[in-house]
Amino acid sequence: MTTALILLCLAAVAVGLLAYLRRGATPRQRAVRELLDAADALEARLRTARAEIAAVTGDEAQDPVRDAMREMLRQRMWLRDHGQEASLERLAEVRASIDAARDRIDQQLSRIDQARTPTH
Repeated sequence: MTTALILLCLAAVAVGLLAYLRRGATPRQRAVRELLDAADALEARLRTARAEIAAVTGDEAQDPVRDAMREMLRQRMWLRDHGQEASLERLAEVRASIDAARDRIDQQLSRIDQARTPTH
């Protein structure tokens, strides 16, 4: 019982410390972290889209996701090279472009899903 209470207290301290550290982040640090989170989410969606398209078409040679993955890599490299000195507005623009790309992929996946659904 005592060990469980100690572990619970340690977990609470860890959560509190994490919240404190996140709260103390600068607007730039938050913007970069949010941009990277958005990029990770887009990359995951692109991988899903690639698998879905290949499942429908059966042809991995024609990969419409390839250009989007290249763009994602280009944005990550830009962030690595320029993220620290970029303005918050520029970081927000890059984040918006990532979000828009993810929305487009989601729409395409929705269309694929609709095409797979038999109509009766």
